[in-house]
Formats: sequence, C-alpha cells, structure tokens
Amino acid sequence: MRKIEFVNRQIYHIYNRGVEKRNTFLDDKDYFRFLHDLFEFNDEKPAENVYYKNLLPQLYEAPQLYEAEPRKVAPRKLLVEILVFCLMPNHYHFLLRQLQENGITKFMHKLGTGYTMYFNQRYKRTGVLFQGRFKAVLINQEAHFTHLPYYIHLNPLDLIEENWKERKVRDYKKATQFLESYRWSSYLDYIGKKNFPSLTQRNFLLNSLGRDKLKENTENWLREVQLERIKGVTLE
Repeated sequence: MRKIEFVNRQIYHIYNRGVEKRNTFLDDKDYFRFLHDLFEFNDEKPAENVYYKNLLPQLYEAPQLYEAEPRKVAPRKLLVEILVFCLMPNHYHFLLRQLQENGITKFMHKLGTGYTMYFNQRYKRTGVLFQGRFKAVLINQEAHFTHLPYYIHLNPLDLIEENWKERKVRDYKKATQFLESYRWSSYLDYIGKKNFPSLTQRNFLLNSLGRDKLKENTENWLREVQLERIKGVTLE
C-alpha cells in the first residue's frame, strides 16, 4: 500500500518511468495524446472509453485543443491543479495540488489507464506500460518548493547536455535555446510563450516565484545546480 496520504491543498511531486525504463513516448503523436489526457482526465466526471466509440484512428492525430488559443470547452470541476509538468521520452514529472478528496489518485488512475490503453492499441502490445504505481512526494519544505520547479523544467537538458546536473554545461546559450524550443513541458507557458495554456494553473507558482523573473531564475539555477536542496523528492 502507498505510504503517503494525499491531503487537499497540499502540493506533491508525482513522477514515474516506463517499465524497464522503456520509452513511453515514441513520437509527437504520443506526446500530444498524453497531453490530451492530462486535460481531459482532470475532471470529476468519469472518463469516457473512447475505444468503444470507434474513435481510435482519430487519436493518432494531434488534438486541436492545444493551439496557442485554446478552444472553448465545457466547464470542468478539476480534481487537481497541474502546477508544473515535464514529459521525457521514458518518464514524466508533475507538481500537483489536490483539490478534491482522492483527487490525485483518481486523476492518475484515469491518466495511466487511458494512456496505456492508447499506447498498447497503437503499438500492438499488452501489459503494463509504467513502472508500478506512480511515485509521490509531499512538498512540505520551502526549499523543495522553491527549487523543484526549476529542476523539473530543466529535465529536457538530459537530451543534449547529459552532465548539466554536475554543472558541466558546455554551451549555456544552446541549452537555454533548447529549453525554449522543447514543447513537452510547462516551461514555455511560464515564460510567456503560449504552448499548452489550458493544461496548467500557473498563478500560484508565478506569484510565489516571481512573474517576471522565472526565466532568469531558471537560467541561474542551471548555472548553480543545487540538487542537494531537493534531495529525496526527485528521481535522482
């Protein structure tokens, strides 16, 4: 049984890997599908089983929901606030704040089940996709909350600067440019570049960390990587 008990209004770092560390996103359509699920399943309404509606072929196309100007949607009652997200080829990170009783558990169950069904259908496979139950850590120290958003948003640098966590970035300009071109995280929306604005609830974090300095602070954090400040709440 999970040791942690989720409490409303508390913030949690949620993360998981693909089973056997396998890639869970193989192309852009997979990323788009997972982002679609992040939005659609963050609702108290039960998730509809689209596979019984003969819609599976359409799910391989990029959903139109995530244009810079989001489409109008019916009001939802959110299970969680998605404060931060980052998707990597074989794992994901979220910062979530629970809004409803058992909201995180319900949301993550719908998300994991829905995306696994899609992935298995598309790639003609069976079985689990992620490495057991998702991992969850309560963020109850100010240092964790202050530093963790930067760490999560910098994760994509693993793809081009594998030693960034050891303060061995070869080209900081290239690194920052890469972050500003990486679509599969909430970073762009936080620095004012509309990407997937409907997915995240950003006001709380912007008010806490500074609306005008988040980009600058992220770049400074990269130069001064302080993994010791978030020890115990990451995948490291």
